Amino acid sequence: MENIQLRLEAEKAEIIEDRREFVCYNSKNKNSKIRCEENSVSGAVSQRACVYCGARVVLNPITDAFHLIHGPIGCAAYTWDLRGSLSSGSELFRNSFSTDLSETDVIFGGEKKLREAVDEIVKKFHPKVIFIYATCIVGVIGDDIDAVCRSAEEKYGIRVIPVKSPGFSGNKSTGYRAACNAILKLIGDKKSDKKVSGINYLGDFNLAGEVWVVENYLKRIGIDIVSKLTGDGKVDEIVKAPEAKLNIVQCAGSMGYLAKQMEELYDIPFIKTSFVGLEDTENSLLQVANIVGDEETVERARELIKAESEKIQPELDYYRGRLKGKKAAIYVGGGYKAISLIKQFRDLGMETVMVGTQTGKPEDYEIIRQITKDGTVILDDANPYELEKFMVEKGADVLVGGVKERPLAYKLGVAFCDHNHERKHILGGFQGAINFAKEIDLTVNSPVWDYV
Repeated sequence: MENIQLRLEAEKAEIIEDRREFVCYNSKNKNSKIRCEENSVSGAVSQRACVYCGARVVLNPITDAFHLIHGPIGCAAYTWDLRGSLSSGSELFRNSFSTDLSETDVIFGGEKKLREAVDEIVKKFHPKVIFIYATCIVGVIGDDIDAVCRSAEEKYGIRVIPVKSPGFSGNKSTGYRAACNAILKLIGDKKSDKKVSGINYLGDFNLAGEVWVVENYLKRIGIDIVSKLTGDGKVDEIVKAPEAKLNIVQCAGSMGYLAKQMEELYDIPFIKTSFVGLEDTENSLLQVANIVGDEETVERARELIKAESEKIQPELDYYRGRLKGKKAAIYVGGGYKAISLIKQFRDLGMETVMVGTQTGKPEDYEIIRQITKDGTVILDDANPYELEKFMVEKGADVLVGGVKERPLAYKLGVAFCDHNHERKHILGGFQGAINFAKEIDLTVNSPVWDYV
């Protein structure tokens, strides 16, 4: 992987100097490295979200939890309607509660208002757990939300858990870790003497119901899910998580830390899995079957894979014919999703010419380097200018990203596919592979591009 300094010597003014080591062209040079896991460069207008957003992404899908945002009302706007998470039970998670701090509260402190908000929630709704998020302004004025949470737990006998998430205190990954620590507080620190033949499913947020798709696959091969963290998660199930034999991690960026902590605290080993794309879906099912089940379980997994693959092959071949030779650009949150998408595009006969993530780790970028061609642009925590520049330079036909990246693609006349939290249709598993191919075909081969 060649440092961008070697390729853009004549264009120094085009890339912020402090960003140069975060942007690379893949050259299979094993000695070169890309910088990552650092805070955004000031002035670069990073596409990465704040600490509070990262915490909310992870915790919000717990369906029967209350989310109390201690801060201005604007932060409470980040709630269920920005995400496609679905619930099989309670709809409480669809609401945001805010202390709505004003200028007066900033001057005199907001702890009294926070206590009153907790009292009101308990009186009206009788919750099992309340998560209290500390936002930027709380980090500045120094309200002691830990003391408020302890007092409320003693007063009402329920779990009231602080989430340390002032937006300026790090980056999106910092918010992931804050959320994972809150989950560990909810579960407790006791190991379980009782172990069941089941797994915990970490890092899937049930976008459009994808947790249910994976749950169905696992049931068909004889494996139960003990708890879902956090898509369609329920408090009573989450506290049973220490009983599981294995943790499988879909989004390692958000839940890798939690999996490592659970291995240390509860003796639960973990593996990274992905149910995005055919190759990773098949590998994940066989991996879980081999670890948790027996020979019969593995055989059932093979039969399921064969049946589901045969069902979708004719339609998938149709889309392969229409998409072969097209070029794709990827900019998503985590490295593992990016890796799965590269494989999925390869299966469709498409080449990935640009790939970036918000929270990728060194090991993720090493895999990306190995599975992409020479010259592929690899970015960590990109800004809009960089995304636009390299999409044009590499001639991308489609960008896969989230809501912030959509306008960038359309402005350039490039097709777009939303693979983030806002979508309302399944893109995971076998049927998801068809949905993805269909969406890519509809946007790449749309006649609108003839008029742009």
